[in-house]
Amino acid sequence: MKKLFIPILKDEINLDNLKFPNRFILAYSIQYEKTAKSLKKKFGKRVKIMQVLGCSKLKSNLPIVILADGNFHALNLALQNKIVYKIEKNKLKKFDKKLLEKYQKRIKAGTARFLYSDKIGIIVSIKPGQEQLNLALSLKKKLKKKSYVFLTNNINTSEFENFPLDIYVNTACPTIIYDSSKIINYKEIEKLRL
Repeated sequence: MKKLFIPILKDEINLDNLKFPNRFILAYSIQYEKTAKSLKKKFGKRVKIMQVLGCSKLKSNLPIVILADGNFHALNLALQNKIVYKIEKNKLKKFDKKLLEKYQKRIKAGTARFLYSDKIGIIVSIKPGQEQLNLALSLKKKLKKKSYVFLTNNINTSEFENFPLDIYVNTACPTIIYDSSKIINYKEIEKLRL
């Protein structure tokens, strides 16, 4: 089946009242493309703009300003970088460290749950850019536990109730683990050196 992705762009937001860092990266979700391009014109070489997804990899020494709704994109960037600001209600705020700490605790809890689990699900997205079936199959071979591979287009954590598994290893978008305490990212499993 062919898919057609059509971005829904929001009207440009006036952010003239905000005090931005001297040099920074403006990461934005597609809805805010107009505002991002306007800021690029205004700041020139002071800013580098970049469209991001929830699973984007962006490591920088420059401060990152995220222009996106909710915390999904910001959380992913805050896990990778020390200085992340979020534009929220026409204010520039440092990303909430309490939310980041909560996420990091969830990672630790997921790792412990994985170590004591007997039955494991391995999540594989079929979305282009996220599909890592070979990685999942390789992990399945390495594990000395009963494991099952789940291929899906949309990860719906409420469906986990339908399977009597202890934990799910995610090979797709890393921020999906924020949706359930029964998910751990593959990267965390790699650190265990099984």
